[in-house]
Amino acid sequence: MKISGGKRLSAEARQDEIVKAAVELAGAQGMDRVTSQAIADAVGVTQGGIFRHFPTMETIWIAVVHWTRGRLMGAIDMAASQATDPLDAVERMFFAHVGFAENHPALPRLLFSTSPRLKQLLQEMLAGYEAKLSQLLGEAKARGLVGPDLDEEAAAALYIAIIQGLVTRALVLGPKRSLTAEARRLFPIYLAGLGAGNAVDGNGAQPGRKQVRESE
Repeated sequence: MKISGGKRLSAEARQDEIVKAAVELAGAQGMDRVTSQAIADAVGVTQGGIFRHFPTMETIWIAVVHWTRGRLMGAIDMAASQATDPLDAVERMFFAHVGFAENHPALPRLLFSTSPRLKQLLQEMLAGYEAKLSQLLGEAKARGLVGPDLDEEAAAALYIAIIQGLVTRALVLGPKRSLTAEARRLFPIYLAGLGAGNAVDGNGAQPGRKQVRESE
């Protein structure tokens, strides 16, 4: 895999290229096996060229976290913007997140990093994400779309846990079916837990609600 062939780029463009190469390599062979030389070979520069932009491998992975946060939250925000109500926004966000994880299989491995700095950045990202979810769930409760006794903070934490559980299960056991297919089976159960209705139809969708079938 060679991305640019060593052509001259601006510092910002080269850094973005290095980050993308790290993501692709991690997806192909695992995060722990990615070396600076492998990234250099993929980008088409010398190993020293990599370290002119990122002094250590940890700084590369930190940049990957920022790259991930920008793209994941962008996908989630776009999905939410197309919603018809707060609960629809939660549903669309869920499937956008699952689709993002499915398209970037290496990125969930960052959750298992032992780097304190990486953990801090990931915790900050998840905290902001859960806060957004809690707000939407609170709005859904105010509009009678979920149960009146819903603990929105706990429901937001469960939402994240379901996605993390799906991803971890796929990493450990291997995918029996796509993450999106698994998510379609689980999300109606989550909705029922929110008090949004207990019945589901034969396709796993809640009657009266349009289920998001694919991520944006």
